[in-house]
Amino acid sequence: MVLPLLLFAAVTWQVTAGGPLAEGDERLAQKMREEAPPTALAELLADLGNVEVALPVLAAALAYAWVRGRRRSRSRRPPPAASAAAAAMAAVPLLVVPLKALTGRPGPLGGTGYFPSGHAATAVVAYGAAALLVLPHVGDRLRWARWALPAAAALLCTAVGAGLVWRGYHWPLDVLGSWCLGAPLLAAVLAVSRGSGGSGGSGRRRPDPPDGS
Repeated sequence: MVLPLLLFAAVTWQVTAGGPLAEGDERLAQKMREEAPPTALAELLADLGNVEVALPVLAAALAYAWVRGRRRSRSRRPPPAASAAAAAMAAVPLLVVPLKALTGRPGPLGGTGYFPSGHAATAVVAYGAAALLVLPHVGDRLRWARWALPAAAALLCTAVGAGLVWRGYHWPLDVLGSWCLGAPLLAAVLAVSRGSGGSGGSGRRRPDPPDGS
């Protein structure tokens, strides 16, 4: 996905150069903090981006996809989509940590190294990949889940981003930058999932053995 990467490059340039977009970003953050919901709620939403919360959700989706994939393909290997999701999650700190050090952006409450947001990136990849892993296994009786799962993932990521800004942990552009980084990672997971048919094999479901065999 080229567009998110171009947007990330533009945001990074504005942040490091202190451009007009960064100045507007700080004004927006100030306004959001003034109109923030109760502290406990904002803190709860921000905490949804903690690895202690997001990773178990992804782990559950990985386990579910693996079990369903083994039933379909009769293979003990993890489904390609599950491996891609795990790799995408592992890539988050590998990307975020060096970028924080390179940009050295001051935070709303002091300190440096706030761009991009690790919590926002964790939420995007964990919740987004979890939805992508479960979607191929949604049956016709649960058609509503085909739009509800991506919508829930997007809502969670938005809630995390808002909570981080409301609590003063990040600027809005920190969150936007993380979303731009997460989009290509999720696109890779989606591409692998489609290429493998969402299962652990070649994408074809093998016929069940006849009774008594």
